[in-house]
Amino acid sequence: MFQAKVERFIQRHGLLTGKRLVLVGLSGGADSVALLGVLVRLGYPCRALHCNFHLRGDESDRDEVFARQFADSLGVPFVKVDFDTRGYAAIHQESIEMAARSLRYRWFEEQRQAFDAEAIAVAHHRDDSVETLLMNLLRGSGIRGLGGIRPRNGQVVRPLLAVSRAEIEEWLQTQGWDYVTDSSNLSDAYTRNFIRLRVLPLLEQLNPAARETIARSAAHLSAAEQLYAYTVEEARKAVFITADSLSIEALMRYPSPETLLYEWLRPLGFSRIVVGELFESLTGLSGKQFYSATHQVLKDRDRLYIAPLQEPSAWQPIEIPVATGELTQPLRLSFQLMERTSDFQLERASDAAYCDAEKLPGRLTLRLPQTGDWFVPFGMRGRKKLSDFFADQKMNRWEKLRQPLLCAGESIVWVVGRRADDRFRVGEETKMIFSVKKIGQREAES
Repeated sequence: MFQAKVERFIQRHGLLTGKRLVLVGLSGGADSVALLGVLVRLGYPCRALHCNFHLRGDESDRDEVFARQFADSLGVPFVKVDFDTRGYAAIHQESIEMAARSLRYRWFEEQRQAFDAEAIAVAHHRDDSVETLLMNLLRGSGIRGLGGIRPRNGQVVRPLLAVSRAEIEEWLQTQGWDYVTDSSNLSDAYTRNFIRLRVLPLLEQLNPAARETIARSAAHLSAAEQLYAYTVEEARKAVFITADSLSIEALMRYPSPETLLYEWLRPLGFSRIVVGELFESLTGLSGKQFYSATHQVLKDRDRLYIAPLQEPSAWQPIEIPVATGELTQPLRLSFQLMERTSDFQLERASDAAYCDAEKLPGRLTLRLPQTGDWFVPFGMRGRKKLSDFFADQKMNRWEKLRQPLLCAGESIVWVVGRRADDRFRVGEETKMIFSVKKIGQREAES
């Protein structure tokens, strides 16, 4: 019954093929012993991996000896590693639990690649998933935290999620297999242990099948999460105008627009509190900005603009000779100094500018806008404030701040990618032409 239940779960979720090596995390505890044992019984080719974290003195060494002996009894190759877990935790400023987890899974993946294994099997079971759901519920988790533990996470698979701890212990007894007990699991000092040892027994007084019903709810929520993720992605396609801007009007057509906004901004480090403040600002004035540790969001008229935080040094003025050449950073420009010929045709495009080279100094400067900048837009006679030109172009605040300018001294030669200055135009008397073309923008902050 136990073996059949595990096998059905493996097949249902496509966890293992049975054709390639499976690496099995073997601590020596009941769960990992059952995992290795049942996979061997089902015919999967296995290799046992054991981590000695040296956290429990002689008990840690006892576990290693037991794990090796058990793997040997099944004819399964055994590999172990020693970790200075406390030292690692101190260096990386992590808790002992997090340090052990980081070390374990990093080594597991190294071994998977070394042995070209199909997967790494770990021994989480149904009760672990129930405990995880309750822990996340106490933390105020959203729907992603209420689906319990997933059967697969990348190359890590969990074949025992279909069975309870009681079923595991019962099956081990039928096999005549012993196991070791981690004494730290008997203490309720840790949140997970507190839930296991004190909370769940109380819930079972209300409903003896509490673990089973909570696990079933977790499965329903996991399925709902998949639908939720699909809806969020479909809404993104309809709301985002470009990869880094979205329509506020389109966003507000959806139910729970604040939730959608949070899901899109959460991977960029925005908290629920900041997203809540951002959402409240959508009906207010333009220009308000919101920040995470790595990104910023700007509300400008009917759009939200998202961008990485810009380094202060990303745009220092750059000198460019009036000669043939190319600039690769902070954006890509190609330059060409050439003699005007009778068959020369002026290309009229916003991504290119053609200037009378004799009207230019020997060197030009690429810089960002400054207060008081003005130019004479190509085809016009009068000067125009750069700020007014930006307004006519309907540029948002970030676009204005990041707009490159090619200048001759204090005079603007080209608002890069938008408009050249008429004062430097190619005329009938022009003999040498200096052309500038925008190949493709690669801003330092992108």
